[in-house]
Amino acid sequence: MSDKGAGNYSDVTDFTLVGFRVRPELHILLFLLFLLVYSMVLLGNFSMIGIIVTDSQLNTPMYFFLGNLSFIDLSYSTIIAPKAMVNFLSEKNTVSFLGCATQLFFFTLFIVTEGFILAVMAYDRFIAICNPLLYSIHMSRHLCAQLVTGSYLCGWASSIIQVSTTFSVSFCASRVIDHFYCDSYQIEKISCSNLSVNKMISLCLAAFIILPTIVVIVVSYMYIVTTVLRIPSSEGRKKAFSTCSSHLGVVSLLYGTVSFVYLTPPSNPELRKVASVFYILVTPMLNPLIYSLRNKDVKQALGKILWKKNTLY
Repeated sequence: MSDKGAGNYSDVTDFTLVGFRVRPELHILLFLLFLLVYSMVLLGNFSMIGIIVTDSQLNTPMYFFLGNLSFIDLSYSTIIAPKAMVNFLSEKNTVSFLGCATQLFFFTLFIVTEGFILAVMAYDRFIAICNPLLYSIHMSRHLCAQLVTGSYLCGWASSIIQVSTTFSVSFCASRVIDHFYCDSYQIEKISCSNLSVNKMISLCLAAFIILPTIVVIVVSYMYIVTTVLRIPSSEGRKKAFSTCSSHLGVVSLLYGTVSFVYLTPPSNPELRKVASVFYILVTPMLNPLIYSLRNKDVKQALGKILWKKNTLY
C-alpha cells in the first residue's frame, strides 16, 4: 500500500478528516459555534416549511418552490454539520469509506438540486413579472411538480456520476482528507491515479448541469429588469423589484461562496474551509431570514400563527 497505485478503493476501510487546523482547546469553541448556527438552520427552515404548509394563502408556485428550497437547505446542512461537530469532540476523526461516499452522494444531490430550484424560482419570477396575465396558465401545479421533480433527478444523476468517478480511483498510503467533510476535490488529492478523466467529467458536469442554471437565472433577470424599467410609476417598479430581491440575495450568497471555494486557486486551504462553512451552514441559516424579513406574505402568515398561539393561552 505504500507504493504508488498499489491499492485501489476496495482496500480502503476509512478516511481521516483533518478538520480545521487550530489548537485543540479551540475545538470546543468550534463545536459550540457549529451547534449554534446549525440550530438556527433547523429552526429557520422548519419554521419556513411549517408556515408554507399551514397557511392556505401561501399555496402558490413561488412558496411551493421556497418550501423545497428550505427542505434542501435543511438536508445538506444535516449531512455535514452533525458529523463535523462529533469530530470536534473526538480524538479519532475518522469516517468509513461507505460513510464518506454516502456523505458526498447526498451533499452533491442536494447542492446541485438547489441550483436547479433557484433557476426554477428565477423562471417563476420572470413569468410573474413579464407575463402576469398568463401566470396561472404557465405555472400550473402540474408544471411546478415537473420542474421540482426534474431538479431532483438532475441532482441525483449528477451525484451518481460525481461519486462514481471520485471513488473509482486508486489511493496512496495516505487516507487523510484535508477538510471537515468528504469533499471530492480533497479526496482526489490523495489519489495515485491519473485524474484527467475525472477532471474532464467535472467540466462536463459544470457545462451541462451547473452552467444552464446560471444562464436561466441571468437571462430571466435580464428580462425582468427590462420589464420593470418600463413600468411608469416608481411605486410599481419598487413593488416589482421587491418580489425578486429575496431570491437575488439567496442566489448571490450561494453562488458567491461556492464560486470562491471551487474557482479560486487553492493557495489557502483553511480559507477555503471557512468559505465552505458559509454555503453549508451560514447560507441555509440566512435564507429563511431573507425571505421572512423581506416578504410581506410570510410575515403576515407568521403573525397569524403567533396570534393563534396567543389566543390559545
